[in-house]
Parts: sequence; structure tokens; C-alpha cells
Amino acid sequence: MIDLFYMEGLPVAVMGLGKSGLATAAALRRSGAEVWVWDDNPASRATAEADGFRVVDLSTADLSELTTIVWSPGIPHTHPAPHPVALRARAAGIELVCDVELLGRAERDAAFIGITGTNGKSTTTTLIGHIMAAAKRPISVGGNLGTPVLTFAPLGSGGTHILEMSSYQLELTFSITFDVAVLLNVTPDHLARHGGMDGYVAAKTLIFHRQTAPRTAVIGVDDDHCRAIFAALTAAADQRIWPISARSPVAGGVYAADGGLIDDTEGRAERVAELADFPNLLGAHNWQNAAAAFAACKAAGVATATIVTAMASFPGLAHRQQLVASVEGVRFVNDSKATNADATEKALATFDPIYWILGGQAKDTGLAGLEGYMGRVRHAFLIGEAEEQFAAWLDGQGVAHTRCGTLDVATAKAAGLALAEGLSDACVLLSPACASWDQFANFEKRGEAFAAYAAAIAKAQQPDGSVGA
Repeated sequence: MIDLFYMEGLPVAVMGLGKSGLATAAALRRSGAEVWVWDDNPASRATAEADGFRVVDLSTADLSELTTIVWSPGIPHTHPAPHPVALRARAAGIELVCDVELLGRAERDAAFIGITGTNGKSTTTTLIGHIMAAAKRPISVGGNLGTPVLTFAPLGSGGTHILEMSSYQLELTFSITFDVAVLLNVTPDHLARHGGMDGYVAAKTLIFHRQTAPRTAVIGVDDDHCRAIFAALTAAADQRIWPISARSPVAGGVYAADGGLIDDTEGRAERVAELADFPNLLGAHNWQNAAAAFAACKAAGVATATIVTAMASFPGLAHRQQLVASVEGVRFVNDSKATNADATEKALATFDPIYWILGGQAKDTGLAGLEGYMGRVRHAFLIGEAEEQFAAWLDGQGVAHTRCGTLDVATAKAAGLALAEGLSDACVLLSPACASWDQFANFEKRGEAFAAYAAAIAKAQQPDGSVGA
């Protein structure tokens, strides 16, 4: 756990008692701080009180003793309306920071790599961590990815903290200047929380806060917002800037072209890898992630050969286009985290032909926007509450489909048809475009079930009882 030595003896409040909030409170207590905690949820307060924390209602308490409130980034403090505690704190001159800021103050001698973007940041963060671990670097990986940063082991000089940063976290982190900062892309998201698109773009741009050479900015240039940020950074010329692209060559950067990964950071346009050699980085969105991770790790001093070898062994993120089994040329891909049509679109754009398993608890948008990918779908297999709704939509698209009810039936039927037809590059794809709650506790449990069903099918098909993947 990170030692927050500079907080010893000081009263500090923690607002929001989720996973990171409780980890923050524990780190502060262990560091000798006087810890106040609060959450608007009574159950969360009860959990903290049972753990021995002092529960203080920050909406009514005298805050004059405090200098700092460690704020859960998920709680609005500006837009669309600031939480009343945020208004009280700012009126009293109390700083609002998140746990990442406390990490930065404690680990001033460590290096920091930060990754943000509307899409792809979790995959890119995990991939960078995988590469850096292969390079035998002392690292920690977390942040918005899920691991609370104050549970990290201290690294100090020679270590690198690799942090997925949400726009919410960036607004509450002031001390860290990232040695390598990655911005993948910007598309409209969380606009209410940032007061509109301009506020959202400004929050994402904070990843480059105070960077100067030799620090490196890695920035995707495949969307208009990021191209504008790239142009502004280039004009200011404060840090080293490497553009990345999954769509076209970019001078002085890293990009995907003609099935290869090209490194032009030294002006040589060197083809460093074949994208087909990265089985868990399929599709254009993952090519951008690969380009970003390559650039970030090269900027951190990792040798090209080490980067490429590690990328080839990258297992992917669980439940995100995760290859879980293969048999007789048929791949079984777990994309359970695709809980809406926008997420499913990325998987449908990656594979062809597809034996598509979908359904569950439908979102308001249904399957809108997926019409252009139906030519890739050989057959669809429907499960869950959305079965009838989605069957009607598929009828309208002329897509053959089977109502299966449950995931085990759908997986068996999809596998049977895929194996019987024997088409090249066939993929049994779980990409539900739905929440899981009608049949599973969460998307993770749904993905784990699919992986187990797929493994059993693969094992049954192989004479030696092994499972290909």
C-alpha cells in the first residue's frame, strides 16, 4: 500500500466509499491521518463504520479543520450540478482531489505513463503493462482500469506506474506530469458531466498537462478532435509528439498500413510487425491500441524486439473480443462486455463470417447502427429477454436466426453449425449488445460461462482431449 506520509496527523475526508474510496481511507489511516468518511448511500456508510472508520456527514459538519477532501471521480463536482459537499468545500477553500493525485504526491521519484481516450484505454493500458512486464520493468497497472492506485506497492526511482485515466480523474489530478501521455481518441461521451463537448475535450487534453521535453505525447489522429489537439501541441512544441493511426500513414509516428505495424518515429517508416501475428489485437480499433502501446513503450525505452514479442503473447482483456477456444478453424470469441450496439459494432467489424450469439436485457437503442454488418453474419442465435425484439429486427434485415433461450443452448447450436459448414475464418461470437442481468449477475459471469461452454466443445472435438486457443 502507498505510504501517504505527508498526511500524517492531518484531518482528511474521503467522499464516496466505493472500491477506490475505501482503499483511500485505508491508506490514509495506515499513514497516520485523521480520516473522515462519507457516502450518500447508507449501506456504504455502514460498511465503512464496520471497518472502524469515522463516518462524518460532510453536508452538515464543520469543515474548517480540513484542507483536503479525496473525491470519488464518479460524483459530480461541477456539471451538470455540483454535489452540495463540493460547493461547501470550495466555499471553504478545501481542495478536491482524487486518489491518483495522492499517489502522485507520494511517488515523486517514480515514472508515470497515463492513458486516456473515449475508447480503447483499458486494452491499451493492459497491453502497455504486459509489454513493460516482459521488459522486466518494475511496474504497477491500474487507475480507472479497476485496481485502486493506493493499493499499489511503492516503486520509487526506476519504477513506472501505468494508469488508465478517465476524464473525471484527470480533472482531479494536478501533481502528476506524465512521462508518457497517451490520448487514443475523442468521441462524444459524458457530455453532461463536462458541460458539453468542449469541456469533455478539455478534460481529455489534461493528460498532457505540463509536459515538456523529453516527455512524450502519443496521440491518435483518426478523429477531428484529436487532430486539433495534435495541431495545438505541435504548434506549442513543448514535448516530443508522436502521432498514431489505424487508418493511414502518419509522419513521425506509428501506424497500421497494409497489414503491418509501421514505426516512423525515427523517420525510417520501418515495418516492425505483422498485425496478423497479434491474435488478440484484431480489428482497426485494436490496431490503434497496438500503435499506441508500441509508441508508449518505445518512448519509455523498451527495445522494439521486446515490444513486438510481448504484443504477440498478449492475452487480451477478459470479455473483450477474447479468444477463448478454437477447433477445426472455428474461433470462439468472448465479447461479453459488449452490452450495447456501439460496443458490438467493433466485434462485427472484426470478424467474418460470424455465428453471432446475442441478447439479454436490451438497451433503449436496441441494435440500431448494426445494419451495415449483417452481411458478415452467417446465422444469429438469440438468448434472454431481448429474444423476440431482436428476432423481429433480424427478420427485417433478412438474417437467419434461431431462438435459443439460454447461452448454453446458443453456444452449442452456433458451434454445431459453424463446424458443419466449415467456412474459412469462422467465428462463434458472443457479443450480446445487451446487459446480462436477466440471466447472469454481470457481464463477467456471462463471459465466463461462454468460455466454459466453448472449452468443453473444443475439448470434445479433439481426440487428445486438449483445448485449442
